[in-house]
Amino acid sequence: MEKSLPPGFRFHPTDEELVIQYLKRKVLGCPLPSSVIPDISLFRLSPWDLPGCGEKERYFFTEREGKNRAGRTGFWKAAGSDRPVQAGRSGLVVGLKRALVFYRRRAGGAAKTDWCMHEYRLLLLPSLSLSKACVERESPDWVLCRVFRKRKPSKNRCLLGRRSVQESEPSCLTEAEGEDGTGEVSSSSALS
Repeated sequence: MEKSLPPGFRFHPTDEELVIQYLKRKVLGCPLPSSVIPDISLFRLSPWDLPGCGEKERYFFTEREGKNRAGRTGFWKAAGSDRPVQAGRSGLVVGLKRALVFYRRRAGGAAKTDWCMHEYRLLLLPSLSLSKACVERESPDWVLCRVFRKRKPSKNRCLLGRRSVQESEPSCLTEAEGEDGTGEVSSSSALS
């Protein structure tokens, strides 16, 4: 069950903390440092139906369901390639992070939405320290997901001389580039 944090506290973990302190412990059946991340069947729900709608970003544990990330109203499509998650000073790759975008099903195709997700997967390496008590239980193939709504471009315009420059905010692909290397998902690959 998800617990709320006391007033003034925010849950803003790094990629490394998500993989090592939460996902690794969840996969191995060890106690979590805090129970602020609930278990849900994420891919069966639409992003706007997820618990915690008032928060900017939400975190969930869910069982990995292969490449099928389809729900009732749409599907999650990968945007770019997996990025390594490294452990601090050692630089050891402990997990992978994938950016996904939600597409809503429409008659005759699908429409890209402004809902994004970062999916974290653990790489079980011999160098990861494992406790005997934690390894005893069999567990499903868990992933940790960070779901958020991409900020839309600002309507404010800066006037520079006679030109008008549209200001925009970062997209959900801030840390994971698109397949074409530009950080954007091309419209031709949106439905493939």
